[in-house]
Amino acid sequence: MENTLRYSDKDLAEFKEIILEKKINAERDYALLNEAFMNDKTNGTDDTSPTFKAFEEGSVTMSKEQNAQLAARQQKFIRDLKNALIRVENKTYGICRVTGKLIDKERLKLVPHATLSMEAKQMQK
Repeated sequence: MENTLRYSDKDLAEFKEIILEKKINAERDYALLNEAFMNDKTNGTDDTSPTFKAFEEGSVTMSKEQNAQLAARQQKFIRDLKNALIRVENKTYGICRVTGKLIDKERLKLVPHATLSMEAKQMQK
């Protein structure tokens, strides 16, 4: 990995495309999670059978909690991607916030919102 100050404008444009695509997908997934959560609040009669009611309530509660956790994670991911886009515009994208060195291109392609190089990540352990 070269130790230049920043990525070229061409590289930044390529990263921006990757980030935008991931952001669109993440926003779509977030909308689906929210929709599923809203559908959980229906007042249908399909859960009125007394035999399975207790089991279903436990499972519905668990699935609501899981949906809420997934939605929160998705929201954080979208926020991180938006922050990455700001760094692209500022031309500071891909610079490790700990070492000041460039984060490896392959890492950024896999984790486009990364702010730490692998070297810095390993130092955290």
